[in-house]
Amino acid sequence: MSNISLKLETRTAEGKKVSKLRQAGIIPSVVYGGNDQPIMTQSSLAETAKVVGRVGKHTPLDLLIDGHKKLAIIKDIDRDPVRHSLRHVAFHTISQNDIITTEVPIILVGQGESAAERAGLVILQALEHIEVKAKPADLPESIELSIVDLATDEDKLTVADIKLPAGVEFDDMDQDMELVIANVYEPGALQAANEATGGDAEAETEVPVEGEDSAVEVAGDAKPTETEAKK
Repeated sequence: MSNISLKLETRTAEGKKVSKLRQAGIIPSVVYGGNDQPIMTQSSLAETAKVVGRVGKHTPLDLLIDGHKKLAIIKDIDRDPVRHSLRHVAFHTISQNDIITTEVPIILVGQGESAAERAGLVILQALEHIEVKAKPADLPESIELSIVDLATDEDKLTVADIKLPAGVEFDDMDQDMELVIANVYEPGALQAANEATGGDAEAETEVPVEGEDSAVEVAGDAKPTETEAKK
């Protein structure tokens, strides 16, 4: 079981009435998975936002729906395009034996401790997430990768440098192990590249708003219709 939980109530409001829920600080959601019919639900905006911030789309959580507990993972998060506030959440129920495919963030650790940084070089992250698959209990919240051993502008970190935890595999059996995760640059070369492109090279590594681009898959489960998922 998860150590994170969210209390949901069944929801009857739909269509135009959903906007009134949001105005009252209530977030509409849907819970689906397996052979069960989707359940329209709702929860407190403050509590839901806090839980979404903790679990993202890669950590299982317990849903308490009218007193009944279901293990789930977030399938989709709809946000306001301007304010980025939550508008709707879709939860996918799972079992402890399901193999979950999802993106987990790659966290670079050891900033400021590498020989490269001490020599005045710049380390930029090129890959922010990686797709993995595992049972819910084995899914990592993130994958840490140390930059301490980077020393020159010829050094780099690739997918081959990742050591996955026990029970976790890359989703793609043909995963490109040479795919670059982090590069080392001379400050002058980085500035020249920025000027040549008319932009900021670091902008390429900006993390997207959580929940907009990642996905979670569980083989064999029916999905709600587009209308059900947005109610």
